[in-house]
Amino acid sequence: MLHIRRHDERGHFDHGWLDTYHTFSFSEYHDPAHMGFRALRVINEDRVAPGQGFGMHGHRDMEIVTIVLDGALEHRDSLGNGEVLRPGEVQRMSAGAGAGIRHSEFNPSATEPVHLYQIWLLPSQKDLAPSYEQKAFPATGVDDFRLIASPDGRAGALTIHQDVELYLADVHDGTELLRPIRSGRAAWLQVLRGQVTLKGQPLVAGDGVGVIDEAAIELRASADSKLLLFDLA
Repeated sequence: MLHIRRHDERGHFDHGWLDTYHTFSFSEYHDPAHMGFRALRVINEDRVAPGQGFGMHGHRDMEIVTIVLDGALEHRDSLGNGEVLRPGEVQRMSAGAGAGIRHSEFNPSATEPVHLYQIWLLPSQKDLAPSYEQKAFPATGVDDFRLIASPDGRAGALTIHQDVELYLADVHDGTELLRPIRSGRAAWLQVLRGQVTLKGQPLVAGDGVGVIDEAAIELRASADSKLLLFDLA
């Protein structure tokens, strides 16, 4: 069964400095029919204007994953981390217990916008210690899903505190992919770039689809595409 969330049906706000789309309810956007998908709570697609960003703010009890598609994003937080996130890199932050973690995100360019996805997942338990990771996942040239986050951090992936695995794929036009889904689990596929067809349904950049009670995800790219896949308990 497919639950398709079209790019143009998402919540959308253009604040001038920030052009943002919300797959699920977030901040001032509330849609009772789209509150999340299993442990997946937020998928925001953001474009931040040059020299602008999110000032220091707090979170707690949330796993936050950030992926930059174009431009750069400067991160600072209350743990003392300060790094710039660029395409090909992925950041994971556990907001943690108590007052949680405070952080800011800023576009350091004076001329170029930054295009990013930020994902929130509910952690497997509350009051975890705040933590942070950032790793590079350069393109391999292989048209397949590559693990970027998992509970055990295997194969160089980021360590995420939830029974979920995240995969990225860069696929060429005409590529066909088959990804099994283990019994009792579900998947969410987010098209970051390009266009694919899944069970006869065309999906374009910004589209997402929840997959339930299916043995596998079987898709075909109809353009060079970048995909994000969540394997969820």
